[in-house]
Amino acid sequence: MLKLNTRWRRALLTAAALTVTTSSTLHQDVSANALGDGHWVGSWATAPQGVIGAPSQYSNQTLRLIVRTSIGGNQVRVRLSNELGTQRIVIGAARIALRSVAESIDPATDRALTFGGVPSITIPAGAPVLSDPVALDAPPLSELAVSIYLPHPTSVSTVHLLGLQTSYVSAPDSGDLTDAGTLLPSSPIGSWPLLTGVQVDASRRAEAIVVLGDSITDGAGSTINANRRWPDMLSERLQARPSLDHLAVLNQGIIGNRLLRPGTGPVAQLLGAAGLARFDRDVVAQPAVGCAIVLLGINDIGAPASEAVSVDELIAGYRQLIERAHLRGIKIFGATLPPFEGATMPGFYSPEGEQKRQAINEWIRSAGEYDGMIDFDRALRDPDHPTRLSPVYDSGDHLHPNDAGTRAMAQAVPLRLFRLD
Repeated sequence: MLKLNTRWRRALLTAAALTVTTSSTLHQDVSANALGDGHWVGSWATAPQGVIGAPSQYSNQTLRLIVRTSIGGNQVRVRLSNELGTQRIVIGAARIALRSVAESIDPATDRALTFGGVPSITIPAGAPVLSDPVALDAPPLSELAVSIYLPHPTSVSTVHLLGLQTSYVSAPDSGDLTDAGTLLPSSPIGSWPLLTGVQVDASRRAEAIVVLGDSITDGAGSTINANRRWPDMLSERLQARPSLDHLAVLNQGIIGNRLLRPGTGPVAQLLGAAGLARFDRDVVAQPAVGCAIVLLGINDIGAPASEAVSVDELIAGYRQLIERAHLRGIKIFGATLPPFEGATMPGFYSPEGEQKRQAINEWIRSAGEYDGMIDFDRALRDPDHPTRLSPVYDSGDHLHPNDAGTRAMAQAVPLRLFRLD
């Protein structure tokens, strides 16, 4: 065996130590650069849906999607989704900035997004992607513009349809305009294609409240471009309380969504997977979830007779959500179902359905199986006709609250529920 003298042994040991130290340092630098070293919390999110009919088509165009934060942070990253797509999607470039007005951004806040250190990425069919963190001071309740360039002819099947927020798409073949201060020429769109989340690097005590719901949570009946969905106004209440301003609110409502079954017929994709099926993706998988609120069941009750469900089946579904939340250490609160007598959707209301709603609400109030209860029924009902929405809160279809109604819902949430310590 070859023997090394003391000087050579020392040299080799020194070189090895330097190699290990350098490798460790590089690894730490790359990890911090790629993943961030803070406490990531969802500040805004929406649930992915399919589309009705043919997917939206884009070619060499830029999307500028407008969202509002709940809590703030000094680093941000975004989640893009092709989870309901059948073909891969190429993202040529993406940027994020504070929105100033309409399709314009504050240029001083404009930041390029990368994915694994590179400016473009291909999203496989059925998959989401997360961007790398980027330094940006994103205040609470501020509007962000996420710009996405699609360089090739692209079919987008993963959207959130009821944005209730005007976003923008550039003209066909207008190229990469992600860094444009004002996206012109452009056309307005009312949905959020591809974008399903914005996460912030927040304080260690920050947590997310995730709301699993249907169109009442999604904001149907509230004013467009006004952030008057009830989770938005709950977030405003929390931000006004210094003891609770570390809590984000994530709206995972989908129009027509049910607890037990997916939608059926030609709009099945649009109505989304059943609450039981999407709970892991839309609630549990959110970063730093502290608690969940469930407002689902009225679409199960109002479904056609061929798809009728019983009170026992609905309660069994709620119990499953409770068990699955507790398994992950998430507190879960049940919300009573608001009145729906007179709902203008043909066949939606029935006396039998009302009996089911009353039974479900009684169970939510009295069973004590949820970690807490929110009584939206009491907050919204007409005192003179309790099976109907109060006229003051009715958007006009006797099912969805108007802005006054969504504010009443936000005010009905007992803030003591969120003193999670």
